Amino acid sequence: MPAARRTARPTLGPAHAPLRPSDAPARLRVGVIGAGRVGAVLGAALAAAGHEVVAASGLSAASAERAARLLPGVPLLPADAVVSAADLVVLAVPDDTLPGLVAGLAETGAWRAGQLAFHSSGAHGLAVLAPAEQAGVLPLALHPAMTFTGAPEDADRLPLAPFGVTSRPEHRPVAETLVLEMGGEPFFVAEVDRALYHAALVTGANHLVTLVAEAADLLRTAGVSEPARVLAPLLGAALDNGLRRGDRGLTGPVSRGDAGTVAHHLATLAERAPDSVAAYVAMAQRTVERTLEAGRLKAHEAAPLLDLLRRSTHPTTPPSARSDDPAGSR
Repeated sequence: MPAARRTARPTLGPAHAPLRPSDAPARLRVGVIGAGRVGAVLGAALAAAGHEVVAASGLSAASAERAARLLPGVPLLPADAVVSAADLVVLAVPDDTLPGLVAGLAETGAWRAGQLAFHSSGAHGLAVLAPAEQAGVLPLALHPAMTFTGAPEDADRLPLAPFGVTSRPEHRPVAETLVLEMGGEPFFVAEVDRALYHAALVTGANHLVTLVAEAADLLRTAGVSEPARVLAPLLGAALDNGLRRGDRGLTGPVSRGDAGTVAHHLATLAERAPDSVAAYVAMAQRTVERTLEAGRLKAHEAAPLLDLLRRSTHPTTPPSARSDDPAGSR
């Protein structure tokens, strides 16, 4: 992040007050609901920025351990007690839990006017915070676009991590200030785009881990004892190509129209790793479609591949070891 942006950022006043420039920003009492893999890290980042984490909640033993490590001395309390103690409430709970939690706290009268609340869910925007907003709470959606596994290095990944920010226009300076104070880089995501934004991140990050683990398992089955040594340079180069060049960075048999090679892969997987066939077919089919759209393959070159992949989804017509189509002989 450029230094000028760091020094020129606004400061955060009390929850009910507008932002004001100051060399010593007002401190907030922070409560963290969900001291899990994300919540404890966000709480620690806010504490490092000078805010006071006064309470947290967490049901699991792992949450208690993380809170003790990242939020030392912070008491673990019920969710309504956390809200009662805080000026800023951080909601870091699973996506499906969030609506019921916010509504339940509203039903018990836990929310109060003048508080700030942000959730860290990528899937939700502001609508899920409507019960709190109706009670006078300033609602924000601040999602760190970073992977957190619960390991100690999670805290080191937060600085300069991009945050998907959704807020009312008049609250955007508050949202961006909080992100900057946590060491992140804010970028705006419209409420209507929130689900698509999150689906993109899941496709890129979560599915990537699955693909890498799948490739490593196949290499082990092929007798490679240290798959990471083989995959690390290859996947690093592929990721760089994909980020810099998009579809133009694609290599491999699909991009060349090598239907024979793909057929051989499918026959081998059906014999030695049958659980991997469906994933291979799905990714190969989408790759063919993207190479067609990008002009990397012509329709007559893609047709044998698409036909092969369609036939491979029906167990009664397994792919042959080698395609008779001329495209497979190239």
